Amino acid sequence: MKLKNKKQKIAKILKVGTKKVKLKQDNLSDVKEAITNADLRALIAKKSVIKKPYKNQSRSSAKKTKLQKSKGRRKGVGSRKGKPTARLSSKRRWMLKVRTQRKFIKTLLVKRRITKKTYRDSYLRASSNRFRNIRLIKLYLEENKLFVDDGTQKKKKG
Repeated sequence: MKLKNKKQKIAKILKVGTKKVKLKQDNLSDVKEAITNADLRALIAKKSVIKKPYKNQSRSSAKKTKLQKSKGRRKGVGSRKGKPTARLSSKRRWMLKVRTQRKFIKTLLVKRRITKKTYRDSYLRASSNRFRNIRLIKLYLEENKLFVDDGTQKKKKG
């Protein structure tokens, strides 16, 4: 029987791969003479055949990257996979945008910088995706002269 086949049989007995089986150079003749599985088990008991220890992969670098990710690093464009909508859905993005715009319009009303009519008008415009961001809301209100100047709402007659 060839040495390769013996190594495979020993690996099967030890329940490991052939790379984990080490034959000692001093006892190669004994290994060649061994025929049955019982003979091979006897060689394992004599320590003529050794099962190599496992080399585990070091976790230190993985721990470092985990720490960096917890700090919010390693999230650049090169690290991202999938579409932007996979990270933040288009609905969620829309909700965030509209909520901030509505909140801004509400604060203007509370501070009496705009009238109720202007508030309702700009609120509906924000809901219908008229403004991209808060800056454009300010720009719209300034261009159309919808800000109340002295901080108090003036009642219109008529």
